[in-house]
Amino acid sequence: MMQQQTAAQPRTKTWTLDLEIAEESQDATTVKAALDTGDRTLRTRTTAQRNPDDPPVPAIGDEYAAGRALLDLGRQLLHEATTDAAANAKAAQ
Repeated sequence: MMQQQTAAQPRTKTWTLDLEIAEESQDATTVKAALDTGDRTLRTRTTAQRNPDDPPVPAIGDEYAAGRALLDLGRQLLHEATTDAAANAKAAQ
């Protein structure tokens, strides 16, 4: 749970994003992603499959799999923020 901070205290944080992109085959790319916020680490694993009608271009699989991983991490982060905001509001009552 996040601690309430005063508005007068500016702060800077560094979050670290790690994407491990692996070509499982000519037709599949997998990404393992981790976002370390310093307070918690969110993780996901996503896969992209090549359409059999498309020519193989590994960079496109990388982009799809990484994009999906980033979207999932974003959803997780928004869920955490919503949970923390609700707990913060309840504690303020």
